[in-house]
Amino acid sequence: MPNQRTASMIPALFRRSPQSCKPREECGVFGIFGNENASNLIYLGLYALQHRGQESAGIATGDGHHIFRYAGMGKVVDIFKTRHIQNLQGFMGIGHNRYSTTGSSFLRNAQPLRADSILGPIVLAHNGNLVNSGGLRFAFEREGAIFQTSIDSEIIVHLMARSGLDDFLEALIAALRQIRGAYSLLVMNRNCIYAVRDPNGFRPLVLGRLGDAHVVASETCAFDIIDAEYVREIMPGELVEISKNGIKSYFPFERQKQSLCVFEYIYFSRPDSIIFNNSVHEMRINLGRMLARQAPVEADIVVPIPDSSKCAALGYSHESKIPYEIGMIRSHYIGRTFIEPSQTIRDFGAKIKYNVVRSAVSGKRIIIVDDSIMRGTTMRKIIKMFRNAGAKEIHVRISAPPTTFPCFYGIDIPTHKELIAATHTLEEIRKYLRVESIHYLTVESLIQSLDRPELSFCTACFDGSYPVAFEQTEDSQKYLFEDAAMNEYY
Repeated sequence: MPNQRTASMIPALFRRSPQSCKPREECGVFGIFGNENASNLIYLGLYALQHRGQESAGIATGDGHHIFRYAGMGKVVDIFKTRHIQNLQGFMGIGHNRYSTTGSSFLRNAQPLRADSILGPIVLAHNGNLVNSGGLRFAFEREGAIFQTSIDSEIIVHLMARSGLDDFLEALIAALRQIRGAYSLLVMNRNCIYAVRDPNGFRPLVLGRLGDAHVVASETCAFDIIDAEYVREIMPGELVEISKNGIKSYFPFERQKQSLCVFEYIYFSRPDSIIFNNSVHEMRINLGRMLARQAPVEADIVVPIPDSSKCAALGYSHESKIPYEIGMIRSHYIGRTFIEPSQTIRDFGAKIKYNVVRSAVSGKRIIIVDDSIMRGTTMRKIIKMFRNAGAKEIHVRISAPPTTFPCFYGIDIPTHKELIAATHTLEEIRKYLRVESIHYLTVESLIQSLDRPELSFCTACFDGSYPVAFEQTEDSQKYLFEDAAMNEYY
C-alpha cells in the first residue's frame, strides 16, 4: 500500500481557470429500495437536488438480476427522457448529480460509476472528496491497474476488488477503512443498497420512507417531492444496509471528531431542507440576526443577493428593523453555454445572471447581504450595477467569515492566492468593491449564531484548521489525475 514516500511522488496539480465568485456545490445523491417505480422516483429526487450539481447526472437501477444505467451531461431535465426512465427497470436504484471537485466535466466521469468485479457488479455514487486518493491511485497504477475515470471515487472500487474478500459488505468496509476524507456514499449491488457517511460526517445524508420503500438522499427536500417521510439523519461513521430483509445499521469505523461542513448551512443546502437535524432556513435566519447585531448600520432597505442569501437578509431585516426589499432579480434560465454578443457589453457576465430593480434602490441607502465572497470580481460588478441604478449608499454584509483557505473535502473553492480575503485587508476589500462599509461574521459569531452546542463544524475554509490531513500540497485537486493538455469530447 502507498506510504508517505509514494504520496510525495504524485504528479503536480494543474491550475484551473477562474470561474464563479461563489464556492461551487459538491454533488447530490439519491437512492431508493423497494418500489417498482424506482427510476422515476430517482429522477424526481435528482431534480430536487439539482442545486448540488449541474454538470452531469446519472441513474442506475436493479431488478435483482440485472443492473441498468444511464448518464449524461447537463441538467436532469435535459438528460432523461421518458424512454430512458422506462429502460431503467427494477425496484431499487441510486442516482447522482455532479459538480466536479476531482476530475473534469466529462461523460466518463459521470456517476453512478459502474464496474464489474469478482464481487459482482459494483455501482457507486459519491458526494465528497477523498484526500488520500492520489497516493493510492499512483501505487495501483504502478502495479498495472487501469482506471476508467479521473475521479477519486473510483479508488473505492479498486480497493474492494483487491481486498481478497468474498463478502461484498466486508469488502466495502475494508475499502472504506483505507480512505480518508469526505464521503456520503451510496453503493449498490444486485441485491442491496449501502448508504455510508464518513466518520467525520462532513457531508449530509438522510434516511426516509415511502410506504414500504426506503429512501436515502443528500437533503430532505428530495423526500418532499415524492411525498416520502423523513425518518432520521444517517450518523457520521454509520453504514446502513438496505435489502429485502429491511435495514441494518453498522458502525465499523474508528470514531472521529464530528466535522460537519458549515457551508451546508451558509450556502449549499436548500432552505427547505433539514440538515444535521436542523432547519436550514432557521439557521440562515440566525446568521442574519447575528450579522445585524454585530455590524449595525443606518440604512433604508436590506437587499439580498439572490438566491441563497434571502434568509440571512430576512434575519438581518428582522433584527435591525430595516425593511427587507427585493432589489435584485436573478435569471434562472441561463444554459450551460451562452453566446456573448460580438459587440462587447460591459459586465456582460454579471448582467446575464442579475439585474437590479431600479425603482426599489434609487436614492436609497442599501445594505447588501450575501453569503460569501471568493474572488470579489462578481461582487464588484454587482455593486456597480446598484450604483448605476441610483443607490445612494451601499453597505455590504456577509453572513459568513472571510474565506481564506481552499477546501479539500468536496467544495470547489478558488486557490489561496485567488481568494480576496486571503490576500487583502478588510479596508482594501472595501476600496476594491467601492462601498461605504463591509463586514463579515467572525468564526466565533458564526458558531454562536447557529446555537447548536451539540454539533461540531468544519471551519477550515475560514481558519485553516483542517480536521483530516491531506497529501496534496497544492490548492486544488480538481485535475489531480489528468494530463494538463487533456482535451476530451464525450
